[in-house]
Parts: sequence; C-alpha cells; structure tokens
Amino acid sequence: MMNEAGVGRVVIVPPTLEGERLDYAQEAVRRYPGRFGVMARIPIDKPERALRLATLRDEPGVLGVRLNFIGNQGAWLTDGTADWFWPAAEKAGLPVMFLTSGQTSLFAPIAERHPQLTLIIDHMGVGAGLRPRPDSSGIARNNVVPEAIAETAALAKYPNVLVKLSSVPLISTDPYPFRDAIPHIQRLFDAYGPQRCHWGTDVTNSLARATYRQRVTQFTEELTFLSEDDKDWIMGLAILERLNWA
Repeated sequence: MMNEAGVGRVVIVPPTLEGERLDYAQEAVRRYPGRFGVMARIPIDKPERALRLATLRDEPGVLGVRLNFIGNQGAWLTDGTADWFWPAAEKAGLPVMFLTSGQTSLFAPIAERHPQLTLIIDHMGVGAGLRPRPDSSGIARNNVVPEAIAETAALAKYPNVLVKLSSVPLISTDPYPFRDAIPHIQRLFDAYGPQRCHWGTDVTNSLARATYRQRVTQFTEELTFLSEDDKDWIMGLAILERLNWA
C-alpha cells in the first residue's frame, strides 16, 4: 500500500488491545529497514515503568510513546494517575502522541509545566467519541467536531504542542475529498503552521472510506491553501524532525 501511494516511511501506532507489546511492529522495522518507526505503549497506571522510559529509544524502531485517554482512562488526566509520566518522558526526551475525547484542553497545563516535552495531538483532537454518527434520520452529523477543533487550535500557543492532521475520512461526513473537513484542516494549519502539522491517515480504521493514495492526494492536490513548501513539511519533513528520525 505504501509503494502504491508513494509513501516512503510510516510511523506505526500499535493497537491498544496488544497492551505493551511491540514485537509485531518491530518485525516490520526489521523486515523493511528505514521504512517503519514505532510509537511505544506505556501503561500510565503503572508508574514503575518510569525506569523503562530512559532506555525506550534504544529499542528497535522506537521513536516515542503513544497514549490513549479514552473512556475510563480519561480520568487518569485529572485523578493524579498520569502525573508521574510527564516529567519522566520530558527527562527521557521522548515525544508523546496522545488521543483524547473532549479533554484536549487538559493538556494546556502539562505543556506549560513541561516545555521540553514534545506533545503531538492525534487525529486533530477529535477522538472516536466525538466523530460523526448517524442520527435517528440516518444522517451523520458533525456538530461537536468544530468544538474539538477549537480546543486543539487553542493549544497552538504552546510551542511544544503539535498536531496530526489525521483520520480525516472518519471526521468527515462527505465522500472523498472530504470537503466538509477542509475548513477544520485549514484552521489548524493557520494556528500551528506547516512545521507543527503532521499528515497522517488512521488508514487501518477506515479502509472503506478512502484508498491510501486518496489520503495522500487529499493533501497534495485538494488543499489549495498549501504551498509546495508547506506540503513538504506536513507530508514528512516536520515529523521526521520532531521524532528525530534520521
């Protein structure tokens, strides 16, 4: 799929159902040198894992950490469970991707207290619980998506916060090229700029919505507000720099 779409490298986010396991993603790293990186999983409710953070980048393919604060785990942001993680990740120099559902604003004090910690908002801050779903008439609505986008845009004032412009097919209620999502993409681009925006797909969750190639061409051909230099940053240069993926 990568070859057909013209994608050179991919950052793999292992599914939550695998727990801390990285071996399947790391098999891809070994089989295809230079093409795959991995965001590790760390159980936030186990502070004893702090020691592992110091050497995590030494593990094959690992570029950083991905966290989910969805469902019951969302309470970990406010009940003290996650407090140990932020200084430990900052000290270890680990970039952190995170996904929330309606809690993006809670990362403002985290970003402020830990200015050397790279925080990357996944899926534009629109978690699964906020994505459009059919109402009683069978028509999908996206009334809450603008609110989530606004929360994400507000964090742009922190230079250590970045955003992945990913999962567009699941945020949109339109067919390709997902025109109803373009204003959201532009709002975040205007807030963060090309060097703090990262193209992404979430392709494994929405194969029926668009091909891998369409997920590329939406950015390279449909977003007319982007310059060629902007596209270079968003489609790869920025994430390579932030994750220190040489």
